[in-house]
Amino acid sequence: MHTIIMAEFILYCLFMLVIGYLYSKKDINHSDFLLGGKKLPGWALAFSERATGESAWLLLGYTGFVFATGLSGIWVAIGISLGIIFSWLFLAKKFMKETNEYKVLTLPGYLAKRFGAHGKIILWISTILILSFMMFYFGAQIAGAGKTLFTVFRIDPVMGMIVSTIIVVILSYVGGFISVVWTDMVQSLIMLATLVVLPIVALFHIYSGDLSISQALQAAEPGIDSWTGGVTGFALGLLLFNNFAWFFGFLGGQPQLSVRFMALKNDKEAKTASIMAIVWTLLAYSGAFLIGITAITLYQGHHFADVETVLPYMTLDLLPPWIAGILLSGILAAIISTADSQLLVVTSSISEDIIRNALGMKLTEKQLVKISRTVVIIMGIAGLIIALTSESLVYLVVSWAWAGVGCTLSPAIILTFIWKRYSGIGVIATIIAGFASTIIWISSPLEAIISSRFTTFFIAMLAGVLFSLLFPDKEEMKEIPTETTI
Repeated sequence: MHTIIMAEFILYCLFMLVIGYLYSKKDINHSDFLLGGKKLPGWALAFSERATGESAWLLLGYTGFVFATGLSGIWVAIGISLGIIFSWLFLAKKFMKETNEYKVLTLPGYLAKRFGAHGKIILWISTILILSFMMFYFGAQIAGAGKTLFTVFRIDPVMGMIVSTIIVVILSYVGGFISVVWTDMVQSLIMLATLVVLPIVALFHIYSGDLSISQALQAAEPGIDSWTGGVTGFALGLLLFNNFAWFFGFLGGQPQLSVRFMALKNDKEAKTASIMAIVWTLLAYSGAFLIGITAITLYQGHHFADVETVLPYMTLDLLPPWIAGILLSGILAAIISTADSQLLVVTSSISEDIIRNALGMKLTEKQLVKISRTVVIIMGIAGLIIALTSESLVYLVVSWAWAGVGCTLSPAIILTFIWKRYSGIGVIATIIAGFASTIIWISSPLEAIISSRFTTFFIAMLAGVLFSLLFPDKEEMKEIPTETTI
């Protein structure tokens, strides 16, 4: 069994590298490298966005969370799913049109051009925000890959981290955004297959074994069989609210996701992409929830040292080795598809936002691509070092990332899109307030009461509104800028 699964893992890695190479280009400009030149089909961008948005947390973390908490785990899925649906229905087209209008390649670049008088300050603070969280987030994906490869394939964790880093760096280096999108598309299909096939097989085993899901839930620990976790009153409100709070991080502030919206080429492609992304989300989260619930039924009385191993354990237990190997590759697919996108976000922040725009360096397209590829290698190595030397720090900072980046930049994007009085000073205040409040809140006992995913979003938004009213922009400051560098 182990030999078959290992062989399939090796073939999977080689397959990803071949796809990345096939979709790479020798003559590629900076726009192609960072945004695909707005030439990619909407359905591919949708699959890529979903693969990027769902790291191994969905396959390992969320399934384990449902196994440990029971029916109440559904509120996390509801909050996340509604956030994804909202972003595709109401933000994707707006991102596409604003990108076309302002001729930008990155999220910080858009905010900087939209509020040109304060453009350089916005570029610097938004880039610092992204780099501060995203590099550790990237390092965490590499560390997670090492843990996953050891758990599933018994590969030494250090070797697993090195192999994963090499794959991610090669995919990002050869074709930039184009290679990443096409490999993400394939990886998202593997992830979806894992999340759809496994619960169906589990339900079949439950039915054929004459087991009862409801009886298993009732026999489990208290609260497992309750949609409210067995709590009432204020505790119930906190449970529902904190789980639902994932919603706020999906409102345009995750640069590795929003760049897929920016890469859409027309309304028709945006509509197709929205449908594909929403269907993928509903299938994937329904499947992940069912995996956790069916695991409670199938493994009554079984103790898992780490609940995050429920999915791989179930896969190996219920399926033939050759099928298990394919589906377990979905775990690595989830990690790689997130890591390569995070690496490109870091790269674009340095090459586009800092070197080209903030510093105003006049470089040719070939020089910019060369710089971006150099940054990919350097940041890939830096991420590996973080994963190898600071694992505890990595996982601490990852808990900040969703709030620190997504829930800080989301208010800036929402206010920019819908409020004409939002000012450049307001953007600066939004980012600084979100950055500071995330660190302060998570470092205090308050995080155990109300999630920073909520507090960061509303503190940042309140700061943006207040400072926009106190320091409004003049009308001429908001005129659409030309294509010149900021």
